[in-house]
Amino acid sequence: MRSRERWENLIQSPKMLWNVLFRARYDYSFDLMPIHLKQMSVAKRINFMKACLNFIYRRTNPWSWPVHMQIELTNYCNLRCPVCFVGNSELKRKPLAMDPVLFERLIDEVGPYLLTVSLFAWGEPLLHPQLADILRIADKHCMATILSTNGQNLDDESVLNALINHPPTYLIVAIDGVTNETNRLFRVGSKLEPVLAGVRRIAAMKRQKGLNLPLLHMRYMVMKHNQHELSYIQKFAIENQFDLLTVRTLSICGNDRGGIHRKLVPDEEQFKAYKYEGNKRVHLKGFVCQHAFSYPTVFADGTVVACSEDYNAQMPYGSIAHNTSFKDVWFSKQAVEVRKSIRNDPENISFCKNCSYADRPISTCSILAFDLQGQKNCTMPIPHR
Repeated sequence: MRSRERWENLIQSPKMLWNVLFRARYDYSFDLMPIHLKQMSVAKRINFMKACLNFIYRRTNPWSWPVHMQIELTNYCNLRCPVCFVGNSELKRKPLAMDPVLFERLIDEVGPYLLTVSLFAWGEPLLHPQLADILRIADKHCMATILSTNGQNLDDESVLNALINHPPTYLIVAIDGVTNETNRLFRVGSKLEPVLAGVRRIAAMKRQKGLNLPLLHMRYMVMKHNQHELSYIQKFAIENQFDLLTVRTLSICGNDRGGIHRKLVPDEEQFKAYKYEGNKRVHLKGFVCQHAFSYPTVFADGTVVACSEDYNAQMPYGSIAHNTSFKDVWFSKQAVEVRKSIRNDPENISFCKNCSYADRPISTCSILAFDLQGQKNCTMPIPHR
C-alpha cells in the first residue's frame, strides 16, 4: 500500500468505524470487488477495531486476529503459465491438497474474526478432490469468500454442484483472451470451451434456484499479445453471463529471469503495472507493507507465512499442522521476529525485495471494474448470505 493511500484510509476511518461498531455493517472493496457485510458479530467488530490500530502502528505483536486471510487449497495446477511459480517450476514445495480436517480446524478458529478469505494461492483450487467439503466448511461463518480459478474443470458436474450448493461470494474466472489462440499464449494448455460452458451453466443454475451467489467475475489481465482485444471483452463477458468484469495489470513475481515478464508488458501506460526506464522497472518509494500484520497466507500443508510472495515458505511464522492452533502461530515469537524483519529490513528479504506490490503506483492489481448487469462502472453492493 502506498503511503498516500494509507493516509486516505486513515482519514476515512471514523465513518468506517462508526458503521462497523454501531451499525454492524462494513462496505468495502477487495481488489475492486465490492463487498457488503452486515449483521457483523461483536467479535468481528471488536477485532476490526483492533486491526485498525495495527494498521496504524504495524505492531510486530498484533492486537488483533487477521481480518483477511489467504488459504491455499492446492499447490498444483493443470496449466503452465510462464510467470507463475507453479507453471515455471520454481515452487519447491511438495504437491498437496489441504486436508479438509485441517481446513475446518483453521476456519472454526479464525472464521469468527475474518471479513474476507481468499481460497486460492499457488495452485488451482477447483482441482481439490474434496472441494464440496471445503466450501461447506467455509460456508459456516459469515465472511466474504473469494475463489479464483482458471476454469478448466468448470464443466465437471461435481465441481458445479459444489459451487452451487455452498457458493463462494465471488468466483473469479481468469480469462486472458477471447479466443483459444490468444488465451493459451499465457494460460498454457488452456481451452475456453469448458470454462465458458461452466460459467453459463452456473448462471442458469442460479436463475433456476433463485440464487445471488456465486457472483461470476471475469478477470482479464492485459498483456502485449491480448491488448488488441480490450474493445471486445465487455461484450464477450456479457454474452457469457458474467456478473462482473475487471481489467488487471500484470504483476512481476520474483526475478524476471530471461525477461519473460518484460516481453508481456502491454504498450499503453494505463495498462502497465509499473513505470519503466528503458527495460528496467522503476523502484518507487513510500510503500507500506500491511500483509504481515493483517493478511497472512496459510499453505496447503498448514504452514503460515506473512504473505503469499514467500511462496517457498523461507520465513514462516510456523505451522498449524499436528494440532497446533493458529493462535499459537499468529502470536508466536517467531511470527514477531518475521514481522520485525519485514517492517525494518525488507531490502534483505528476497520476497520483499522482489515484491510485486511495492512498485505499483496503486495498491490494487485490478484497475477497471464493470458491473455487467448495469454495464457501468461497478458500484453494486454485494449481499452475503
